[in-house]
Amino acid sequence: MSGNGHHDTNATHFTPATRYPAVSVGNGKAEAEARRKAFPYRFPRDPRPFGGKFTVKENGRRLMRYFYFERRLSHAIGAWTLAIPEFEVKLECGRHIFYHMDAARALRERLTEQEQSVTIVDGFKDADIDRFFDEMLSAADAPELLVGLHQVAGRALDTAYRHHIDLTCQVADAPTIRAFKRILVDYDPMLQWANAAIAAYVEGGIDEARLNAWRWHLQQLLDSIGGVAGDGQRGNSPANLRSATTPFERGTVPMRDSRFVTFKNTGDYDVADGTPRYPKDSYENLRLRFIRTQRDEVDAIEAFGTFLHDIRMMDFQAEYDLARVTWDEARHTEIGYRSMQVSGYDPYELANRLTGSTCRGPMEPAFAMAEINLFGEVGVLKTINQLVDKARDENDTLLAHISDFIRSDERTHVKKGQHILRVMTDLKMQDLEERTRELFTECMVSLGIVNKDMDLFTVSREDIEQLIGE
Repeated sequence: MSGNGHHDTNATHFTPATRYPAVSVGNGKAEAEARRKAFPYRFPRDPRPFGGKFTVKENGRRLMRYFYFERRLSHAIGAWTLAIPEFEVKLECGRHIFYHMDAARALRERLTEQEQSVTIVDGFKDADIDRFFDEMLSAADAPELLVGLHQVAGRALDTAYRHHIDLTCQVADAPTIRAFKRILVDYDPMLQWANAAIAAYVEGGIDEARLNAWRWHLQQLLDSIGGVAGDGQRGNSPANLRSATTPFERGTVPMRDSRFVTFKNTGDYDVADGTPRYPKDSYENLRLRFIRTQRDEVDAIEAFGTFLHDIRMMDFQAEYDLARVTWDEARHTEIGYRSMQVSGYDPYELANRLTGSTCRGPMEPAFAMAEINLFGEVGVLKTINQLVDKARDENDTLLAHISDFIRSDERTHVKKGQHILRVMTDLKMQDLEERTRELFTECMVSLGIVNKDMDLFTVSREDIEQLIGE
């Protein structure tokens, strides 16, 4: 730029071609141009700019933090699954658990492509980020949780990913850009849903000022650690952190909103209803029981989400599988809910069974997981083939449709569960099964489901499959 403030058209532009001038041999350049002009096809030009702000090392630093944020977000939602009362929120959170863990998987894969060992990636922790999550988990209720999850952490990550896409080399770092764009496919609907859900809470009577204060508080805390990328100007941390005085403890009691009628002192829908709708062994009874069981897999969202939190940082693949199964259970819950509607029921007309979550909530994760994997899901696979065949014989297109998909899911869950159980416990399968039966016997006795009429009494595998099994 010249002294008068105008660009100097005679100024030298320092480019690689200036510092390292190209050397043509003979008429090579002219001949190349002639060949190019004679070439008949005019393919679209690549408009991507070449060159970017980040080195591989800086890419790795940022992606490692993003990976850890995504992993911790999945854990955090899992920690709250029991304590969220509202059905739609619990269901949506079952999806978001997987969205964040799948984002972590994509970032983990990209990190290993950029000279990071998987051991280092999986073992990465950050005390500042942990401090943020400790405080975010200290939300007073589900509305505050959504504010922290989505309107603070989620929004910051969404912005960081979009900026990274703009600033990194569009050509050399195309795999990172693709990873971010695929992650953002889930982020758009997730953040839009969260904004609408928080607005619904406010319209329903939740104090908006309280949510705004919590948002401001968490944003100040996030800013104090340099934001999600860790490169922002660090302000002062808020002085009064809830987590400093009352550390977070995950819930153990399954919560439902006021639309539900619930029961936990039996596993039998007919007993809970008081008046059976159909004869006990009829197809109609079997059909309705299956549909109700799917809607009531809202308790499986709670179970697998809780397991994810309880085994956090132990094994990434186990965490990923738990997150995926949680998403599957959210789909099963939706399937049951919508099948009730298609069958002519108001879903809140049919009481919700809390037996499984009531027993599993306070339990060590290995035994709670064993109940689902070794008893519940295996129990479903024992009978679902006959159910699918019977539905087709009856020309029951609804039940044939849903049970066919659920069968494939449950087969997958049983397989994935074996690795998850090996991460959770060193017990042999026989010992794990026996201890699980003992613990669930104690729970069912305490709930009045079964009577303990002798000193030594343990319910059978079949009893657990029937009374608590998914």
